[in-house]
Order: sequence, then C-alpha cells, then structure tokens
Amino acid sequence: MSPEAPIATVGLTKRYGELTAVDNLDLELRHGEIFGLLGQNGAGKTTTILMLLGLTEPSGGTARVIGLDPARDALRVKRQVGYLPDSVGFYGDLTGRQNLRYTARLNGLRGPEAEATIGNVLDQVGLLDRADTPTETYSRGMLQRLGIADALVKDPEILILDEPTAAIDPIGVVEILKLLRQLVRERGVTILLSSHLLTQVQSVCDRVGIFAAGRLIGLGTVPELAAQFGNDTGRVEVSFEGERAAGAADRIGPTLAGLEHVESIEAGDGPADPWTLVVRPASAGREVREAVLAAAAREGLGLTAIRSTEASLDEIYRAALLQAGLHAGGREAAEPLEVSA
Repeated sequence: MSPEAPIATVGLTKRYGELTAVDNLDLELRHGEIFGLLGQNGAGKTTTILMLLGLTEPSGGTARVIGLDPARDALRVKRQVGYLPDSVGFYGDLTGRQNLRYTARLNGLRGPEAEATIGNVLDQVGLLDRADTPTETYSRGMLQRLGIADALVKDPEILILDEPTAAIDPIGVVEILKLLRQLVRERGVTILLSSHLLTQVQSVCDRVGIFAAGRLIGLGTVPELAAQFGNDTGRVEVSFEGERAAGAADRIGPTLAGLEHVESIEAGDGPADPWTLVVRPASAGREVREAVLAAAAREGLGLTAIRSTEASLDEIYRAALLQAGLHAGGREAAEPLEVSA
C-alpha cells in the first residue's frame, strides 16, 4: 500500500452474516485521476464507499484515505473527502445558495469566506443563475450538480460519487461528465465514481475496476482490460460520402471484407453511417487502415473518415464475468449492466 495514494485498500472485506458484500479488495487510486468502480447494483460498490468514508467498519483488511484510516479517523476523512450519495437530498424550501451555506457552517466556514466559496462552486457547476431559487424547483440533473457543489464547499482532495448520473436525462449526463473532467483539470482532485452505466464509465474514466459479487475481477484502462479479457480483436470505423456510398454499397462491403486481417464487417444503418471492421489480431489495426485507404482510392469509394476505436466496455465486462465463472447464474449475470442512460 503506497502511503501517498489518495485511496488504497489491502484485503478490504465486509461481511453481513453469511453474505460477503466486499471480498478481499486490493485497490489503489492515483492522484488526479477519475477512477470508475463498475458493477451491477448489489455488486458491493456502495459498501466499499461506506467503508472508505468510515460509515461502516470493515470485517477484515485495511483502508487508507489520504493516509488516514477511515475506521479510526472518520471525522478527519470526512473533512477532506467530498461525497455525493446515490440519492442526494436538500431542503426543498431553501435555495441552492442557502443549502450550501448550511453545509459551509457545518464545515466551519462563515461570513465573506463562506460566501466567496459558495459563489465559486456554484459558478463551477453552472448553477449561478438558479442559486437563489428553491431547490424543490430543480431538475434531477440540477440537484446532482448542486450535490457536487455541496461536496466541493470543503475544498476536498478527493470526490467520491455514487451513481452520479443515474436517472438523469442525456443532456444532463453530458453536463455532469464534462464537469467531472473540468474539476480534475482545474482543481486536481481525485475522483472515485461508482456506476453501473457502461458507456458513461468508458467515456470519462481514466481507469476502471470491474466489480462483481463483491470481488474486483478486472482493473486497468479500457485498452488494458481489453487485452486482458478480450479475444485479441480490434475495431476500425470507416465512413464514406453519403450519395457515393449509397451508389457503391454493393462494392464497399466485399472490398472491406476482402482485406487481410478483417474478420467481419458491420454496415451502418444509413449511407453516411460508418462501417465497423473487426480486426484480428488487434495489433493489425494500422495495417488495416492503410489497406482501407488504398482500396478506397483504387475503387473510388469516396472515403471521408477512418479511425480505430476502443473495445466496447460491455464486451469486456461480459468477458470478465465469464472468466470469473459468473456466467452460469447469480446476481451479476442475471442483471446485466446498462450500456447507456
């Protein structure tokens, strides 16, 4: 366990009677990263968070948050860690600003210093224009952004967010994910994000930990996880000019399918939609892209874009479950993760 890691655990375990909610968790976060703890509801993510915050004691193992043991120094941990639970609550008859004043007082901030801090965090989460209206008029997305502002009032080194985009409309999701990146860039905070939403985790997290049945069964960047759990395939997306593509559709498919290392192809729904090439081995992606460029020029196919894409986190997750022996049944296999909100 590195003493400098923002969050580190060794053998962290939590049992409730015969149920092991978290089983021997070894985890270490890096400064200034967004770490996604990915798993279905009931996988043990929230229990892990509660132990990191000192809100429940572990049955075994150790945890350190900013070098502190949350089981022994829960108050000191809470002073330095901002937490957004999966169901955030505010006093509905109070304004957003008034709710934050209450939080500021709880953290020992008063007067001009508190007002300046509140103004800054409201501006950072994009709520200044609604800061003085009752929170009972806020949308779910606005409440989540206010929850992040509430967590930022104490100027924490770490943010822990439990399902921060659940039940939010797509526009609100984009705003919150953009905000998280901004917080890392401007404040240098470390973010632990718990979620069961595959696409959102893949889009914003630097590294991902796959959690299933209380165990961490995969850890790394998406490419690292793809290498660990994938079948050594890569993907190349190819787009063609709409009208020309429609006229050459009968040639595009056979041309792409005939390229070396292309295992299969999938056409887009419309003439302007990209074609997806499944490449094996994954390391042949560059060679395939070069072959596509040459073939498109030779056949006059009107190529407009070509790019390699990351492996789908959905596929990685399912492969990780299979490798962990959780495919035959149980709560993880019976209730798959959501690909999008």
